[in-house]
Amino acid sequence: MASGDRLRWWADARYGMFVHWGLYAIPARGEWVMYQEHILPAEYARLADQFNPSGYDPDAWVRLAREAGMRYMVLTSRHHDGYSLFDSEVSSFSATKRAAGRDLLRAYVEACHRGGMPVGFYYSLLDWRYPAYFRGPQRDPEGWVTLVDYVHSQARELCTNYGQLDILWYDGAWPYTAEDWRSDELNAMVRELQPGIVINNRAGTPEDYDTPEQHIAASEQGRPWEACMTLNGSWGYSRADKAWKSPASVIESLVRCASQGGNLLLNVGPQADGSIPEPSERILRQVGAWLRVNGASIYGTEACPFFTSGGLTTARGSTVFVHMLRWPGREMVIPRVLNQVRSAHMLAGGQPVAFQQRGDRVVLSKLPAKAPDALDTVIVLELDGRPRELDYFQAGFEPAEDASSEEERTIAGGNDAPV
Repeated sequence: MASGDRLRWWADARYGMFVHWGLYAIPARGEWVMYQEHILPAEYARLADQFNPSGYDPDAWVRLAREAGMRYMVLTSRHHDGYSLFDSEVSSFSATKRAAGRDLLRAYVEACHRGGMPVGFYYSLLDWRYPAYFRGPQRDPEGWVTLVDYVHSQARELCTNYGQLDILWYDGAWPYTAEDWRSDELNAMVRELQPGIVINNRAGTPEDYDTPEQHIAASEQGRPWEACMTLNGSWGYSRADKAWKSPASVIESLVRCASQGGNLLLNVGPQADGSIPEPSERILRQVGAWLRVNGASIYGTEACPFFTSGGLTTARGSTVFVHMLRWPGREMVIPRVLNQVRSAHMLAGGQPVAFQQRGDRVVLSKLPAKAPDALDTVIVLELDGRPRELDYFQAGFEPAEDASSEEERTIAGGNDAPV
């Protein structure tokens, strides 16, 4: 299967839920607590004798993701601490063999399948319990082989025991190379077992897509990409972290990703009992309410070259969605447009919007004084074809000869259109 075929659904989805959940939710100081506080493996392992999440309801997770407008999910099957949420023949440090007494990952997979949600597994290559990880393949070649064989065995289990998987989200390859991890061999096995799976770039090989973390940055090589970001400052549940992002901030991140042709994978960190913190639920539901009205401007869209001083744009074919993240008032301008604009209207409600074309500049006028939607008001432009942008580095400020209008042109019906 060609990479483009595998990725089509994923790129159209644009928005997914990341879930970091494991033993680290008990101390509630983030998923790196074992490393940062230098908790020895034997001491940390005692948390597995306490971790029996009574409030774990993966169907509720899936419902929340749906309400939030998310179109795929990725759960930490095993993080750097080595605790597996799944049944593993090569590890006794797992949910099935300690206090939980059940396969927590399987319950998640089954809930996703019931809810029609594409299934993703996060899997960390590194495991802090293995001294060979810190020593490396040169200082501890035998230990390193043991670690890598264990990683490959668990990846085989994940790709064999849970039916169809949609995403494998590696992490933790640093500071070693793809050759050290035998990543080509690893991915060949994964693709043989799961031919349609989408794989990220964090095993040291490019694979299907790039994953900038906590920032939004399109691939310089033009590759598919996904920004992974948190709802506060933490991935795993942190009781003290109250720095919650606003729904407007989340929507802006989602729009910034989509406007550059990328996805947003937004994280939640459930508490030790499996429940998702109330602020996370509240923020996600508000974003979901916005998407129920404005989802056409995100899902299945492509990068668009146009911009405004207060917003960003996405496109689908000859339709451009102007996201006014900062409302300009009665008038706004979209520059560098070489197309002829056929019509303009509000996405929510469909009211026509008055406009003029002045050379390469599209002037939207008679707008409401205040933003109709304080989170992000979307205006739709219907063009005569796919978006074409004027390159000022070549043209300077000279009027474009192939611009779609005279120096100033009022589109029939535009100026008199109601708002």
